[in-house]
Amino acid sequence: MSRDLPEPAVSPPDQRSLATRIQEGDPSAEDELVRTYATRVLVMLIARTGDRDGARDLCQDVMIALLHALREGQLRDTDRLSAFVHGIARNTANNYVRTRGRRPGLTELPESLATACTDDPAESSQRRQFVNRALASVPATDRRILMLTLVDGLKPAEIAAQLGLNGEVVRARKSRALRKVIEYVKGLSRT
Repeated sequence: MSRDLPEPAVSPPDQRSLATRIQEGDPSAEDELVRTYATRVLVMLIARTGDRDGARDLCQDVMIALLHALREGQLRDTDRLSAFVHGIARNTANNYVRTRGRRPGLTELPESLATACTDDPAESSQRRQFVNRALASVPATDRRILMLTLVDGLKPAEIAAQLGLNGEVVRARKSRALRKVIEYVKGLSRT
């Protein structure tokens, strides 16, 4: 029956204490943060996305992003930890809903297309060299972000967790790297 009752609000002094302890590297504070906010975040994500399984994955993404942000001191007003958690969860849910709506549906292609798309080995090799030169024009971390996005299909939050970066940093670096690769390709195509 106690699971049906709403969790009590966290007071501003408790929010400040919890955020400060996390910034100071207290592992028990990180566990307390997850115990305090994970259920609230999960409920909000289910309500916003309508996808229970997806919401569980997103909840983990939110907790990872939250811990990373707190460790990096990105929360300026520690009395507003609950609002910070809510903001990260809201943005994560919005990104999920937005990207889910843009995903193309899977369509079966006729087998006749497989024979129509055979590449000339020389052309294929030249294309690979072209792509490698374009990718070499960006810094190693940006190249890794592009590969994780384009080849592995990971989301910025997943990439951020893997590389120990902030999700917004990943988005900015990906955007900048794509622009640089596009400029490089345009330069090569002119010559």
